[in-house]
Amino acid sequence: MSLEVIRAGILDTIQDGGRPGYQHLGINPGGAMDRWAMQAANAVVGNAANEGVIEMSFPAATIRFNHSATICLLGANFSARVNGTPLPNGKLCCVPAGSKLTFAKRQSGRFVYLAVGGGLNIKPWLGSVNTNLKVNAGGLGRALKKGDVIPFRRYGGANRQLKISNWHVEMNQQAPGAIRCINGPEWSAMSNECQQALITENFLISPVSDRMGYRLQGATLNAQHKMELLSTAVTFGTIQILPNGQLIALMADHQTTGGYPRVLQVAAVDLPAFAQRNPLDSVHFEIITLTEAEVLWTKQQQSLRQLQMSCEIKLRD
Repeated sequence: MSLEVIRAGILDTIQDGGRPGYQHLGINPGGAMDRWAMQAANAVVGNAANEGVIEMSFPAATIRFNHSATICLLGANFSARVNGTPLPNGKLCCVPAGSKLTFAKRQSGRFVYLAVGGGLNIKPWLGSVNTNLKVNAGGLGRALKKGDVIPFRRYGGANRQLKISNWHVEMNQQAPGAIRCINGPEWSAMSNECQQALITENFLISPVSDRMGYRLQGATLNAQHKMELLSTAVTFGTIQILPNGQLIALMADHQTTGGYPRVLQVAAVDLPAFAQRNPLDSVHFEIITLTEAEVLWTKQQQSLRQLQMSCEIKLRD
């Protein structure tokens, strides 16, 4: 039971919920850029929330299913088709052996996730199958390339025809609007003018952005005084001021520590929406309290759990 990459994409990797617990050894957690889309796609096919998936950017890989499988796509909309038939995001799809999954055009978003019922049969590294590109470990140890055969665990049945569910999961994490943040540890090191600029100005995501960090182009910001910081812990969503006065937002493959001032921290609830922004997209930030961020995160997790329970019922039916 397997799928095969018959044409490589620009950057397709195996990802999951991350590899926590090793930052003290210099190993970042990594994992999917859009955790909500990954977990929701897994829910649709009946997998555990943090089961391994294939994360794809556009242009994405062309994939052939060597055996029948149940699949779901969520995240970005890349105009997916299976054997020429449009496959909407968020729908359960039963694909027969020999089916080909292709992506024609990017409509929205930056990362799409392919979940396969039963999960991908990949040997974990430090408890996770996510791909760490810096050390060539986890997943296949690299981005996917033509000819890669990836086994999966569950037999999809002897389906001879393509079947797409009449129900789907709404993808509502990419709505435009402010990215909500809490103040970072070095927020007070900025002048009032720079603080105001951070929450009133728009910033463009630079083309020089990747899974490690999104560089932001906009107003030049500076600390009130030059700070020489000890290298300090950072995490997914930490926004720092670089020496040139520009911002960088650390993403899933962030380093484990950094010495630049940490002025904002993207609220966990908005990390999926932020991760799905493309180069040259405009973003602006809104400050909320830690308590507000915790309440929003709790509601999002409750919504995800309700989705998982609903999918379990649908799959039983």
